[in-house]
Amino acid sequence: MTLIAIIENFSPKTWIIFSLISNIALFSLSICLYLFIDKSCRKDKLQQNDHPISRPDIYLSILTVLLNSLLMLLAVYLWKQGFLSWKTDDSLVTITLETLAIIFIMDFLMYVFHYVAHTPFIYKLLHQKHHEHNSTNYLSLFVLHPFETVGFGLMMIMVFASYNFSVYALSLYITINLIWGTLGHLNREFFPKWADYCFLGTTKFHNQHHLHEQRNFGFYSSIWDRLFGTYKN
Repeated sequence: MTLIAIIENFSPKTWIIFSLISNIALFSLSICLYLFIDKSCRKDKLQQNDHPISRPDIYLSILTVLLNSLLMLLAVYLWKQGFLSWKTDDSLVTITLETLAIIFIMDFLMYVFHYVAHTPFIYKLLHQKHHEHNSTNYLSLFVLHPFETVGFGLMMIMVFASYNFSVYALSLYITINLIWGTLGHLNREFFPKWADYCFLGTTKFHNQHHLHEQRNFGFYSSIWDRLFGTYKN
């Protein structure tokens, strides 16, 4: 029996445990990746000091992990009810193309979501907490208002439910999303200079957003900011 087949036959209790363990593992992976790059990268810091770690940020990060676990369980429930499906037998080419398609679609939706989050009323209500981190630290990616976490998760589930994607493409996208988010919140530029010319959402690109809140709303790329006039180099 394959690993996918084993997972598909999980009991509800096992799914709860699996969801918690998976999201704790992703959270830990993000922190470890951040600290490894921060300690090993020889490039200068983008900002002089990292944002200090605070107890409220730790609590909020833990809440984000718990909410992500619940969102995973919601996706499983929708899958069990037939509203969400996936394939397990696609070729490498198909998996690659589907992963790129998810990234492209999510990049646009996240630009819109992020832009709306910066409208004055919503910003003060939801997004301002994240922007208390003018500079960043290894928790910045997870310091989000609960409604933001849920909104992003529901948006992701909506995209996943819109097409019968490969389970490997979905898994690869989730991994890329975590890594990209971690790289974006480093305080050292991870990407080479040519990445800007490829319209990638680099570390510096997102760092500029934390310094200039009405610029650089994109996530994986700078395409939409360049197109809609919100780009800052």
